[in-house]
Amino acid sequence: MATGIRDKVVILGMGCSKFGERWDCNAEDLMVEAFEECVKDAGVERKQIEAAWFGTAADEVNVGKGGTALAVTLRLPYIPVTRVENACATGTEAFRGAVYAVASGAVDIALAFGVEKLKDTGYAGLPQFSRGTLNNLYWASMTAPGNFAQLASAYCAKYGIDPKELKRAMAHISVKSHANAAKNPKAHLRNRITEEDVLNAPMIAAPLGLYDCCGVSDGAACAIVTTPDIARGLGKKDLVAVKSVQLAVSNGEEASFGKWDGSYMATTRAAAKRAYHEAGIDNPRERLSLIDVHDCFSVTELVTMEDLGISEDGKAIGDVLDGFFDASGRIPCQIDGGLKCFGHPIGASGLRMIYEMNLQLSGRAGERQLANPVLGLTHNLGGWPSQNVSAVSILGAYGA
Repeated sequence: MATGIRDKVVILGMGCSKFGERWDCNAEDLMVEAFEECVKDAGVERKQIEAAWFGTAADEVNVGKGGTALAVTLRLPYIPVTRVENACATGTEAFRGAVYAVASGAVDIALAFGVEKLKDTGYAGLPQFSRGTLNNLYWASMTAPGNFAQLASAYCAKYGIDPKELKRAMAHISVKSHANAAKNPKAHLRNRITEEDVLNAPMIAAPLGLYDCCGVSDGAACAIVTTPDIARGLGKKDLVAVKSVQLAVSNGEEASFGKWDGSYMATTRAAAKRAYHEAGIDNPRERLSLIDVHDCFSVTELVTMEDLGISEDGKAIGDVLDGFFDASGRIPCQIDGGLKCFGHPIGASGLRMIYEMNLQLSGRAGERQLANPVLGLTHNLGGWPSQNVSAVSILGAYGA
């Protein structure tokens, strides 16, 4: 019977590039930038890495197919490199592969890597490629803002919420993220904004305005993972352990004639339930110290609070406006600035979130450090409300 991965794997070291419009760099430069920080943090040499998982989504416009881009760039020692892609959850998918390899005993030390170089593609948003004749006909006029704007409308309709109240809560979310990012030297957007800035910004897809949408950026992040015993043998103390990594993928029910009403993410609820079970958490609102969720749009962050079981259904707006998720609140969300201020280089985002958790849990987050965090959760969402993939990871102090 499966026993899960709780406390079987710890983070040995992590690295993260500066996110932004990195016109002076190619994908390989960003990979080296993140990796050099990672191996220094881990205290190991590259020859000790036994396997790697390499996450990148838009491979056609940056690194190409396969794992050779990672192996060649980092001069890895002829080890297996598996390239993975799972939409916007790609970074967490790479982390999951490395963690499972160590937990299974297949390898002692593994590397998880995510990178994306999007600003040079010429696209204002995420690059789009042919998905086949049927999908191109079915999704002919689909846009990400348009899809998530429908999530906002469905949410308001289900719970009888005044759209103006939702807009005010979304503005609070954006202001919060920008305030947090102002303290993070690796964030793309570090400017503080006001609620008036958000409410008066150009509309993108009603009710989502400019400041309700995350940007596009370049970036890379990585993690080296191992077992607790090996980490201690290398002199590591105060270990940050992986409590759970869970993934859920839409099976078509949401888009069919079923009970899904468009107001929540079915996959997030499924992944969160399994993640909490694996991590031994029965009350996330009381147990979690901080969270970093996939805030591709402000409404997504708000709805995700309910999907994760932290806020009651229909009550997340109250929690947001009460400051429950502020830096000084009970469970800070996006303490690093989130996708809203880092942008979303697809392959790197999941690992960037885990990077922040690792810093916070080991007391190394500098100006934005929280007081005594014990458990942190990250959440990725790829796709759109009616068809998507969701990843939930929980990390914490070893043994907690």
